[in-house]
Amino acid sequence: MLTLPLEPTDDRANPHFKDAESCAQWLGQLQLTNLQLAHSLLLTQINELNRYPMRGLERLNTLELLRETVSYVQDDYAKKLIAKPLPLNESELMVFVAIVQLWRALVSGYRRCLQAYIVGDVQLEGCGALLCQRCLLYSGMEIFEHLRTGYEFDAKLWLQLHELYAFAESNNWQAEEVSDLLNIKHPHSNCHSIYIKNLLACHAHPAELSRSQLQLMDFWLTQWSSALTVERSYTSSKGDAPPLAVDLNSPQGLQPAKQAAHTDSTRYLAMVPLSKLLRVKTILLQQGQTPQQAGLCDHCNSHDCIELLIFLHQSWCEDTNARFGERRPVAQHAQLCYKPEAIYAHLSGKLFKQPKQDATLGSTARKQIETFGRVLQNAPGSGPEGAAASLETWGFDNESILGASLTRDELFGERLNRNQLVGLRPGDTQTFILGITAWANITRTGQLQIGVRYLPGIAEAVNIRATGVNKTVSDKYAPAFLLPAIAALKIPASLIIPRGWFQQGRVVEVMRLNTEKQNAKMSFSVEHGFDYERVGFTLV
Repeated sequence: MLTLPLEPTDDRANPHFKDAESCAQWLGQLQLTNLQLAHSLLLTQINELNRYPMRGLERLNTLELLRETVSYVQDDYAKKLIAKPLPLNESELMVFVAIVQLWRALVSGYRRCLQAYIVGDVQLEGCGALLCQRCLLYSGMEIFEHLRTGYEFDAKLWLQLHELYAFAESNNWQAEEVSDLLNIKHPHSNCHSIYIKNLLACHAHPAELSRSQLQLMDFWLTQWSSALTVERSYTSSKGDAPPLAVDLNSPQGLQPAKQAAHTDSTRYLAMVPLSKLLRVKTILLQQGQTPQQAGLCDHCNSHDCIELLIFLHQSWCEDTNARFGERRPVAQHAQLCYKPEAIYAHLSGKLFKQPKQDATLGSTARKQIETFGRVLQNAPGSGPEGAAASLETWGFDNESILGASLTRDELFGERLNRNQLVGLRPGDTQTFILGITAWANITRTGQLQIGVRYLPGIAEAVNIRATGVNKTVSDKYAPAFLLPAIAALKIPASLIIPRGWFQQGRVVEVMRLNTEKQNAKMSFSVEHGFDYERVGFTLV
């Protein structure tokens, strides 16, 4: 049963436009050079229009006129949030909230039209599929804004999506094509394709994807969602991509069909067609076709497309347990530090400074270096001054040998980017582990959650500086980390260096904490992230 909880209209509402004609005139005078002002005016006037009592068809025509301008302003305004670390600062959060509110205002407007249709407005006869499609479309826009910004959305949005789709299904509108001229490449759409697109977008581990990857995925799903069907039952064969299920009465999205309870409200997605499509596109790129020739993208390179296609296949069409390894809940906390200087301090037991002669060290530290080759972390007085303040307490949500999911205890702390270097010390150990933030997300309670991918081996803090005459980086020392070779896994030793330092063939001086120096020639880049690069090397 479709419920449309809407505030009653108010005769005192006074929008600047009260029909399609006056709306067109108002839009013609709207100045888009001041983006923040234009966005604020649109939000205020659409909210006021939603309060204003008017006939359903006139409201629909007015909303249809507003769509293009709203879409343009929203896209431009959202650029202010590109590549922002989490949590957002106050001004960024205001932008995010305003964008979400504008999508929500459009949904409310179309829901008013749908309400008028349901109670029998004869002027809206034949508009049911269009109204459902618009409500699903802009509800999905609100969800997508949360996905690409990294903020968890209210579970009520799931119920809203499911309810709208169920209503379309009950009226047999789900496959009825409606005009959507804002999408130039796909000017027709339906409730089925939009619903599937939202389900799959949320099931694609979106926190692990960049904004550009999410945009590309959204573009692909617009093309591909029609290839999937929503069924009331399912069959699966060994070796095929396992089906996914969704409960139309639940405040959540897709889950593996084998984990779902079968009820009248359960629907299933057979993933075999999408699995085949993803694999075919990947093979075409691997065989030399360009993304444009494969119908994937006009401006992306093949490597990036292949990487995303493989990731999406893993997310949608493969056993998630096999992908992530065995995850186990753990009842403990960890201390985290960020930024190479702070990580160096906690690994080495002293603040990073430009190295000096041993004579400048304290007598205790000098004796420890002579005996153990480094300053011991737990030695009295060896803790780095001020570095303890950079440690934050996080709780483990779960962990595997490959990494962990953690939630910060406090609401406030350092802001984090995806693919950022972190140091992590589980509560029951004295050793710091180097890791990379695979994803980051803000929960509904405002806490920062991250996924950390562990780097192999016990890291050693070292100092590096460039050598030679053709240096393109500073000749001062910088903090770096040495990861040992792991023979059993055939993993060679590698260096974690500052982002921008890598150049194939570059020789750097590596100085250990005992002041031993060696020259290392960088051979290849293993991976790079927000503030680091991991490189292979040979000693020279």
